[in-house]
Amino acid sequence: MPEPVTLDRREGPYGEVVLRRRDEHFEIIANGTFLMDTSDGRSERLLIEAAQAALPEESRAGASVLVGGLGVGFSLAHAAADPRWGRIAVVEREGAIIEWHRRGPLASISGAALADSRTVILHTDLVEHLHTSPDTYDALCLDIDNGPDWTVTEDNESLYGAEGLAACAARLNPGGVLAVWSARPSADFEGSLRNAGFSGVRTEEIPVARGVPDVVHLGVRPG
Repeated sequence: MPEPVTLDRREGPYGEVVLRRRDEHFEIIANGTFLMDTSDGRSERLLIEAAQAALPEESRAGASVLVGGLGVGFSLAHAAADPRWGRIAVVEREGAIIEWHRRGPLASISGAALADSRTVILHTDLVEHLHTSPDTYDALCLDIDNGPDWTVTEDNESLYGAEGLAACAARLNPGGVLAVWSARPSADFEGSLRNAGFSGVRTEEIPVARGVPDVVHLGVRPG
């Protein structure tokens, strides 16, 4: 594989974040940990599709969605391409990533979605937002780590336990869907979802070229 070219490197409140280009693809690295790149995007799109499909049929048109993590923009772009979403909020704590989308190379992926009147970008920490915001949504689509068992920072670990899942449920309307992206399946997290009162818990897989599949964990807040 070709060697990556560093396009930008920032030191933020949560450590170092780096944007690299490898051949025609972009990569985001946080504190030396690979987060995501633009080489595929199927599982990020599944995150949005699966949440929409899990909503009650009568709630799908005009539904609101909170996307946790802007990343390389695939989830946001896919949500904005679906006219059924009535409101799209994206929480991103790294100012550098927001800037790379608004005025940098990643605008090629997210530019149209950012210009969509349904879209709002919230520059804040997702865990804090879930605990303090009064807003509620029909779907939470969360992709801020490599999965419940592999977090980017220690502060994110609480999101996948009882306290964090209770905060997620509080931000969901009755019948709302929680969808969580992961680089590998987590049976323990499925159990945590059930213990937190979510129904219809299941895992959808996206096969990858090597290793275990990417997955989306799903649960529904009872009505």
